[in-house]
Amino acid sequence: MVKKHIHFIGIKGVGMTSLAIYAKEKGYKVTGSDVQEEFVTDKILKKFKIPIKIGFGVNSHWKKPDMVIVTGAHGGKTNPEAVYYIVNGIEVLTHGQALGYFMQDSFGISVAGVGGKTTTSAMIATILNQKPMDSSYVIGVGNIASLKQPGHFGKSKFFISEADEYASCPLTDLTPRFLYQHPHIGVITCIEFDHPDLYRSFEQTKEMFGQFINGMQKSGVVIINGDNKNNREVIQKINREVKTYGFSKENDYQIDKVRFKEGSTEFILRNKSIILGNFIIKVPGKLNIQNATAAIIAALTAGLTINQIQKGLVLFTGTKRRFELIKEKNDIKLIDDYAHHPSEIQMTLLAAKEWYPGYKIICIFQPHTFSRTKALLSDFSQSFGLSSEVYILPIFPSAREKEDNSINSFILVNETARYHQRVFYAKDHIDLLQKLKNNIKPKTILITMGAGDIYKIHTDLIKLMSYGR
Repeated sequence: MVKKHIHFIGIKGVGMTSLAIYAKEKGYKVTGSDVQEEFVTDKILKKFKIPIKIGFGVNSHWKKPDMVIVTGAHGGKTNPEAVYYIVNGIEVLTHGQALGYFMQDSFGISVAGVGGKTTTSAMIATILNQKPMDSSYVIGVGNIASLKQPGHFGKSKFFISEADEYASCPLTDLTPRFLYQHPHIGVITCIEFDHPDLYRSFEQTKEMFGQFINGMQKSGVVIINGDNKNNREVIQKINREVKTYGFSKENDYQIDKVRFKEGSTEFILRNKSIILGNFIIKVPGKLNIQNATAAIIAALTAGLTINQIQKGLVLFTGTKRRFELIKEKNDIKLIDDYAHHPSEIQMTLLAAKEWYPGYKIICIFQPHTFSRTKALLSDFSQSFGLSSEVYILPIFPSAREKEDNSINSFILVNETARYHQRVFYAKDHIDLLQKLKNNIKPKTILITMGAGDIYKIHTDLIKLMSYGR
């Protein structure tokens, strides 16, 4: 049966929004349902005129969609609206299943890893969407500045997507989402332990990444950060062609002669002894140099020339909530980042240090999920070393987990205080603003970090920047 109408339950999630835009551009009628709460995707959904009903009551269902897509954030297939459609014989897929379904007939380029997958995917999509190229992409982010939207249906054979290692639905399908993707090119940025609510151990995490790689097309190519020791362990057990990249000379592709400037980063890329070219990116940090390198290799593997890649890469200026410059005022810069894992926090602070030498860095962190904060407490406490001051807000819980009274942000503050002299607990946004009020001076970087709703405080922080004279 030809599917004409797709309904998204929990459409405001970044992954759901990008897939919904792809589906609408492909010609489907697209509708959605979600909560009233404001999301970073509200503007882009409105731009694409996708109708959304508030709430998941069975009385608010749309008439006879051909397919329904659900997200684990709202109960997945146990959501009352989803149950209604299942009972009435309508096909219901998780987001992970649906993404694999739409990718299956394309030349898939999937990007996996704990940290960097959104940026790397967006870089590849930017390179592969220079005119006259027109590639499909679905990237779980509020927006991509160089592309003006987070999802797109293109006419070329390429389909670029993030490959998420989390469960398709914590209640009904524990299959990691990326196992539904079988790409021709697979990029692995960084394998680290995350999602302790899903994976029993780091060994299980590495095993799942190995399964993802071995589930690629038999002729597929794995592009992997060889500087990461966990990555090197995993590639010992796979049976696909491997291309390694990084700063080490042991990699197939080596990054060399890096130069940081405010507003741009330059580096040379070598393939063994051969210099491939000089590349410029307009995002900061060594992590983004590695992300860009992975994108370059993916584009080369896809058949593009060095010149095409250079021209495309320099167009990339970042994505929503990834080292996003929100405001500059009185020589104070407000930056927002999605970092919610210790390694991501460290790399984001390092990027700020490299791009803005001489600036005081104030980190405002909102932990995400009780399980992650508890399992990685020691790593979190040691990840803020490059900041002058740290302010930690209450844990932002995920809809997929229960409250855990054995862990809270006050515990994280006390643990962090063992390694950092100036770390403070802020019980809420008002308390945070009071603590910051007389502490923001010129040549200060304010960085908000977290995967929750911390971005909602930006309006008040911008007002506070007026005092920084």
